[in-house]
Amino acid sequence: MLEETRQSIYRKQVKIASLLLYQNILEQEVWESYVKLLHSLANFALDGHENSSRHLSYLFAYGKWFRAIAATGYNWRDYVILQILTSDNPFSRQSQTTPFDRLSIALVAAAKHDLKILEELSLWGGDKLVDWIESLDDRLVTWQLAESNMSKLPEIKRSLILKFQTADDWTQLLPELANYYQQSGTGIFTDYDAFRWRKGHLQGIPHPDLVQLSDLIGYETQRQTLYKNTEAFLSGYPALHVLLYGSRGTGKSSMVKSLMYAYRDRGLRIIEVTKNDLKDLPIIADIVRQSPQKFIIFVDDLSFEEESEDYKALKVVLEGNLSSQPNNLLVYATSNRRHLLREYFSDRPSLRDLSNSKEVNPWDTMQEKLSLSDRFGLTLTFLQADQEIYLKIVHHLAKRAGINLMNDDLDFRALQWATRHNGQSGRTAQQFVDFLQADLQIKN
Repeated sequence: MLEETRQSIYRKQVKIASLLLYQNILEQEVWESYVKLLHSLANFALDGHENSSRHLSYLFAYGKWFRAIAATGYNWRDYVILQILTSDNPFSRQSQTTPFDRLSIALVAAAKHDLKILEELSLWGGDKLVDWIESLDDRLVTWQLAESNMSKLPEIKRSLILKFQTADDWTQLLPELANYYQQSGTGIFTDYDAFRWRKGHLQGIPHPDLVQLSDLIGYETQRQTLYKNTEAFLSGYPALHVLLYGSRGTGKSSMVKSLMYAYRDRGLRIIEVTKNDLKDLPIIADIVRQSPQKFIIFVDDLSFEEESEDYKALKVVLEGNLSSQPNNLLVYATSNRRHLLREYFSDRPSLRDLSNSKEVNPWDTMQEKLSLSDRFGLTLTFLQADQEIYLKIVHHLAKRAGINLMNDDLDFRALQWATRHNGQSGRTAQQFVDFLQADLQIKN
């Protein structure tokens, strides 16, 4: 019996090792623990019940795998299907840009080979895995959900998962899988709507700040212009890089964030990049170039010190170099400064300075600094909110927060708050309403 078990486990290990395209899914924690579990089981079956250390080893390995799969919230079979849908490999990447019937025969054959293996392995988790272990005289708890929670997944993904769940032969779904890659992309882009660039890698943001359009009060002209430009971008028409410039607290960042809520179902993705990482913009552009989604690089509070050279990487993305610019990428930046590069009076050469300066063409240097903001095709200006707009924002936020005060009382408190704190702005209005809501609840 033990020899039969060992041979069965060995056949599973061989199949896993023979994956051609989808081996990258083995890098996930759940798969790593699954592979280690099989290895521990094979060792135990080899020595029989005489080796207690190997007995403990596979029990610990099962516990680690159990915790890993339980943390996903999916049963084993659904987890395997999801890994197929998000795998970034030569087949999934080429499927994004090449029709299925034009893919190489070898690539399609390799994909079929891997799907057969993964379909078989998807059946060896949960109950069947425990049955296997119980043949070794150990009784363990199984992790086998009757139905995984797919409600938060996009419809196109849920639909394909259902077909995989009910299909007798996963290889028959290969054309639909290729079509899914073409529409939804691969890897991290299928799991998140928002990202940040950190330490040379894209990181998905599990809980992005989803600002709704109804929360944006005032600055209607700027909002309409920004949304019109984004609509053109998503529809495949020419669109412009955008600089949102103006007073602090006027909602520039919130307006960009609202795009994610409004257009995420149309394939819009937002990548947050800090000023210190702007040098990596060309790298990011190359990463997203072949993806079917549209990307907005969001740079908040953009400005540069005199000695900074990071603006040159931004110029490359805004204007291009020898590499063509991706048609699925725009830059939206916010700033409190109209001129993004800090300039001093000493930077402006006088006639006397021209004769003493070590630089032959100082005027050219000054013009380069002043012209960076001009490289954004569209500049939206946000002036300080007047009292009417400020109070309008306060009343909207107070209504949303369920605050019931007489209008005159609310106005009086809001104006007092603005006078004592940060002036009249959307940010001040939000801070006032947050404070007022807590204050009223404490008093009650």
